Amino acid sequence: MRELPGLHGGRLSESAYDRWWKLAREKSQTESQVASPLVRRPYGLRHAAASLRLNAGVPPTEVARRLGHGVAVLLRVYAGCGDGGDDTMNDKIGDALG
Repeated sequence: MRELPGLHGGRLSESAYDRWWKLAREKSQTESQVASPLVRRPYGLRHAAASLRLNAGVPPTEVARRLGHGVAVLLRVYAGCGDGGDDTMNDKIGDALG
């Protein structure tokens, strides 16, 4: 993984990275999202990408392939990481019932 440069050319410290990450979350999310675990740490972006793809209707086999693991891991680790979407899912269920 590539290191991020600090202000004076060295490696960005973990504490500085953490401060910038928290600031970015506060600026880009609602208050309730900031209070939630949603993208609380950078690795959360991977969870968000997996959930976005699943919610967009990409087959779980393809999402798992792109993340580099099996469907069982995808469903156990990532499938519950979405934020909202209940209305869309309810509409899909209603449409399927006719």
